[in-house]
Amino acid sequence: MGKGVIVKKIFLLALVVVSIFFAGCSNSGDDGKIKIVTSFYPVYLDVINIAGNVEGVEVMNLTQPQTGCLHDYQLTTDDMKKLERANIFVVNGLGMENFLEKIKSERTNLKIIDASDSDEIFTLKDGDEINPHVWLSITYNMNQVKAITSQLCLADPDHAAEYKKNALEYLNKLSALRDEMHFALDNLPNKDIVTFHEAFPYFAAEFKLNIVGVVEREPGTEPTPGELTETIGKVNEMPAKVLFVEPQYSPKAAETISRETGAKIFTLDPIVTGDAKPENADAYIEGMKKNKDTLVEALQ
Repeated sequence: MGKGVIVKKIFLLALVVVSIFFAGCSNSGDDGKIKIVTSFYPVYLDVINIAGNVEGVEVMNLTQPQTGCLHDYQLTTDDMKKLERANIFVVNGLGMENFLEKIKSERTNLKIIDASDSDEIFTLKDGDEINPHVWLSITYNMNQVKAITSQLCLADPDHAAEYKKNALEYLNKLSALRDEMHFALDNLPNKDIVTFHEAFPYFAAEFKLNIVGVVEREPGTEPTPGELTETIGKVNEMPAKVLFVEPQYSPKAAETISRETGAKIFTLDPIVTGDAKPENADAYIEGMKKNKDTLVEALQ
């Protein structure tokens, strides 16, 4: 075999190896950017704080601003087009994205980062299923930021220093937020609350609130007459008769309970809807502060 032929074969083999190595981080566009897609709004808010100002990196959210939690969410054609252009897909995990197996089977080279892949997150259950709403604990959201940053640095080492710097700055903000909320909520005279659906157990655990009932077990599904009667009874026993609805869902069932009990209705936001824009990077902090103010007003 001639020397030229051997050199040519070695060159072709090297091209194959390089193409395989970069398959997970290849870019279907021509701008050369690393494209990070997030599954829904709270994950986007974490990632935009970690990677949003890093040159050569583009962050976009998969779902529409009004989508909310991804319970039974069905992927759209536009969603799949976004994922076709993506290098990295960041998800909440814990079963929130029920479409994840479909994506794994169709986009085998897509790097998937699980924000809840942390030994510091201890999950709660709704019946037999894990409750995935961990971001509503500020401590667990901080752990998600750490998990995302660690995995991003491995997937994109060229920008690791910037990811770490940004993450540290955001973690400091979240730590200050946590201190502020503990100061406001730890000594409230009333701790019993009725929430709209099972979004707030991690929040309640962090701030020592007692969820005595929920308005709707499944969001968007009216409670049965028996469930409604049970919740009305629990509300009537509360020293501070208050109900909390969520801005993403109809308050109809809560209004029925309010009429029967005289309970006041307030709004707690699970921070799952909003425009995925870099200028909204502080939306989680602002939303949690509003939740704090709401609870102080309702439970004093």
